[in-house]
Amino acid sequence: MPVTSLDSSAAWASATRMVAANRDMLAAIAGVFFLLPGLAGAVFLPAPGVKSGMNEAQIMDAMQSYYAGSMPMLVLLSLIPMAGMLTMLVVMLDSARPTVGQAIRRSFAALPSYFAAQLLVALAMLPVALVVLAALAALLPDTVAMAAAFGVLLYPIMRTMLIAPVLAGGSARGPIAAIRESIRLTRRNTGRMLAFIGLAGFLFLVVYGLVMMVVGVVLVLATGGEAQRLLAEGISGVLLAVGYTYFVAILAAIHGQLAGPAPESTAALFD
Repeated sequence: MPVTSLDSSAAWASATRMVAANRDMLAAIAGVFFLLPGLAGAVFLPAPGVKSGMNEAQIMDAMQSYYAGSMPMLVLLSLIPMAGMLTMLVVMLDSARPTVGQAIRRSFAALPSYFAAQLLVALAMLPVALVVLAALAALLPDTVAMAAAFGVLLYPIMRTMLIAPVLAGGSARGPIAAIRESIRLTRRNTGRMLAFIGLAGFLFLVVYGLVMMVVGVVLVLATGGEAQRLLAEGISGVLLAVGYTYFVAILAAIHGQLAGPAPESTAALFD
């Protein structure tokens, strides 16, 4: 079977078209599934009790206490954006143009498989990461070793990047099948995907940093205390929701290129 090579310029053009064509639905989905959970986390989840002057053991104790007390809320706030990603992908990938309600129902049907697939990938990568990190730490400074280990893990991350669009597009139902399909589609395109997604992410971080720097100066001059923090969190949440929407569109565009034309509708798979 011939391997399709990713055209990043065409994928970006496709991603921007999908966002423009579905902007009202995507804005509503981003607000409910990305912005609101982020604001809820900012309001209801306390920050880890890490203070300057703490030693390593005290920092570890503070982080363990934070995660022990906040784990149920953190799991919930991670599942909601997952459902939002799948909902957006259903909207973008289904040529039958489902309603928001239909897209949400189908995303919740695919959510268990997506969560299980991500868990399987994480469990498979964890021992590899630990072995690579231990080997590199014996030869390199800790910071360099961690950066190098992350670089090694980019390959399996890219190979499994299309699990969500595979499930949302209906070409696979179970987590194992979705992982296999993602690996098949990304064959010989890992470098192209990494360059494309990495460049898009870098540009977003530059824009995000500049905007938040200006916002921070304005908020310091205009307000203070908890109101300043919540306003900053709100503006940051809006920017992150926009960036995440485009990231999902990029995944949909990459999947559309590498998988070829989609069937007219995949709704029947989830009805």
